[in-house]
Amino acid sequence: MRYLITGGAGFIGSHLAERLLAEGDRVVLLDDLSSGTLHNIEHLLASPRVSFCRGSAQDPQLVAELLSDCDGVFHLAASVGVRQVVEQARQVFENNLACTHAVLNAASSQRKLLVYASSSEVYGKGCGRSFCEDDDLVIGSTRVARWGYACSKAMGEWLALAHQRETGMALWIVRLFNTVGPRQTGRHGMVLPRLVGQAVRNEPMTVYGDGHQTRCFAHVQDVAKAMATLARRPQASGQVVNVGNDVEVTIQALARLVRRLANSSSAILTVPLGEAYPVGFEEIPRRIPDLGRLRRLLGEVPTTPLADIVGEVVAEHRRGLAIANG
Repeated sequence: MRYLITGGAGFIGSHLAERLLAEGDRVVLLDDLSSGTLHNIEHLLASPRVSFCRGSAQDPQLVAELLSDCDGVFHLAASVGVRQVVEQARQVFENNLACTHAVLNAASSQRKLLVYASSSEVYGKGCGRSFCEDDDLVIGSTRVARWGYACSKAMGEWLALAHQRETGMALWIVRLFNTVGPRQTGRHGMVLPRLVGQAVRNEPMTVYGDGHQTRCFAHVQDVAKAMATLARRPQASGQVVNVGNDVEVTIQALARLVRRLANSSSAILTVPLGEAYPVGFEEIPRRIPDLGRLRRLLGEVPTTPLADIVGEVVAEHRRGLAIANG
């Protein structure tokens, strides 16, 4: 099989490319390098089964041309990260919607398989239990930029499902929960690489809010495996599936784990949410996926222990620091 991956030079896209190549597929990587980097994929480019195109998934002609020679598309291209959502809200919303529109039109008109990477953000403000794919979405005020990002991903889901109903195209929607691991950057507010970077430099580690909020962290390689496996089951398409790990940890506990595994002397500081993000943000106290559907479909779910993931990320940051220091 040959697959187009939009956002193919990004954190998740590069790991997904590796997974597909390991399974014998060919990949076409489309990325405008606004957040992805060639460094993420340079080890892949020598393969005759890999091609890279620098361009935007907003370009309908380019997307249609690249997809015409592929069996399907994994649509990962999107603006992500809390800091981008808060500081560049209009650009984030417009980019996400334009990319999804172009990819959906190409995939449905050509009747190609589509795996659409959505986000746990679509669940909004709901809390108190694990999130199930058929739950109602509880979105906050339009004055809070975070919910605009959530709506941009939810609108992508609605559009994708409408295309699927009207054309019969094979479709999977995956709602990703806090995917972490090597190659993830902290520059857009991602919590794990930010904390690790601070710890290995023995700088104060900043926890936003009181740190009692909980999240579940899945290894990017587990997530890539789940996405690749779902794509091979078009007979069960048309579904929304949570993809993530369901083991909860508070952000305070995460910071302590990072500090211990990095053998760091960093202090852990709590920063009021209003100081970190003066406008456009609202914290969610708990976010845990119900993985029942994923387990029924695949027979397994991501289970890599958080300590193992943190250890990998710490090692990567130490290598980067050593290179930077000569």
